[in-house]
Order: sequence, then structure tokens, then C-alpha cells
Amino acid sequence: MAIGHISPIWQRARLGMAALAMCGMAACSATYNIHGYIPPEEELEVILPGVDTRESLQSSVGQPAATGVIREDAWFYTDYRIRNFAYRAPEIVERNIVAISFDDDGVVQNVERFGLEDGQVVQLSRRVTESSIQEVTVLSQILQSFGRIDVANILGGDN
Repeated sequence: MAIGHISPIWQRARLGMAALAMCGMAACSATYNIHGYIPPEEELEVILPGVDTRESLQSSVGQPAATGVIREDAWFYTDYRIRNFAYRAPEIVERNIVAISFDDDGVVQNVERFGLEDGQVVQLSRRVTESSIQEVTVLSQILQSFGRIDVANILGGDN
């Protein structure tokens, strides 16, 4: 065997190790998901506050779908980009919100844009639902029923 010559078995092992290392590095790379929809900028630029109505917007840009919100006084279009990286929790890295507000007659009042960098909270709903369910553990149920158990009745005694 000549010096510097590597046997075919070791060449395959080195190639296998290199492929395994590349797969491991690829598994640790971030993946991105994009959710939601915002109408294109060209469509938003032609909206005229004080002129356009809900009906005209419905035919030109459309109503917000499942990812948006329709309220009586505004429509919200949202989209966001999420980064998933290995074992870490998903992180929103980009968020865009377009809010089109209406007056009482359904005429457009304003078109606003918000991004993640704005740091503004857009309240999508004013309703708050409180849960009436109380957390009751098995132990507390047993302790609450102590005075209500009639041992004589359970054992078949006379009443």
C-alpha cells in the first residue's frame, strides 16, 4: 500500500460523514412561512377616502378573507412572516396590517398601514368573553361532598 493512498472503504466513510454533516447543518437552518393577504400597493393607492364605499372596495380590492377582520367600522387585512428555527418557538419576523376605516354611511375615511416596526397594537375586537368555568380538582370535589354522603343508605341500611 502506497503512502497517501486511501482505501475505498475510508473514502466512502469520509463521504458519508460529510453528507451526514451537511444534512445536520441543513436541519438547523431556518424555514419561513407566510400567512395572510394584503392587497397590492397599486390597488391600495387608488382608494379615495371620502369617495369610495364598502361596495366599491368589495369589487376593487375585495373583502378580507379568513386571515383578515371585518368590523362595522373597519376592514383589516393582515399578513405576516414566521421564522421557524430548530427547537426554538416560532417567531414573527415581519407583520403588515392595512386598516381601512369607514364612517356610519359606509364611506372610506382612512387607509392606514402598520408594520411590526411600528409597535402599535390594533384592537381587532372590543368584546371580551370571560370563562364561567371554575377549576375544580378531584380532591376539592371529594372534600365538598363529605357532608352529603349518607353511609347508611350506601350500605343498604334502613331509613
